[in-house]
Amino acid sequence: MGKIKVTTCEIEGLYEIEPTVFGDARGYFMETYNYQDFKEAGIDVQFVQDNQSASKKGVLRGLHFQINYPQDKLVRVLRGEVFDVAVDLRKGSKTYGKWHGVLLSEENKKQFFIPKDFAHGFLVLSDYAEFAYKCTDFYHPNDEGGLIYNDPEIGIDWPVTEGMELLLAPKDRQWEGIRAFTEKYRNAES
Repeated sequence: MGKIKVTTCEIEGLYEIEPTVFGDARGYFMETYNYQDFKEAGIDVQFVQDNQSASKKGVLRGLHFQINYPQDKLVRVLRGEVFDVAVDLRKGSKTYGKWHGVLLSEENKKQFFIPKDFAHGFLVLSDYAEFAYKCTDFYHPNDEGGLIYNDPEIGIDWPVTEGMELLLAPKDRQWEGIRAFTEKYRNAES
């Protein structure tokens, strides 16, 4: 190991990852993913799809999850800065409904590993941001679920600055809160 520093979070299964950056007058080099290093750190998954998005300041994407085809995700920022959030939706988890947020930026080069059965979203804090993530299952458009970003029962402390206009997709304004999700989930299980 040694190429990455892995920090556990207060919610089991979430990891903040800092790669070793080799820099000089020409610029820098870093490995963003190495299966062996991640496996040694306890993250033994196989990614099958890479995604990338670009967004402007105030864009809030999420909180999304796949219902029947859940995905582990490894997320990072290529340009700009975002506040990235994961919400625990694992059945029987002692931290069910709890959230954890991390600042990801092109400067700190941190990555965030989010396991299956978490809702995920992010808020763009810089004027522009490019966001990249790896997934362990393919995207299934008819399998997407979500939670409303401002559910008071979850209580995410989004770092919205004065004068920042939040920009959300229409679907992200229509998701329900965790209580409705839990009721639907329990009804589906019975």
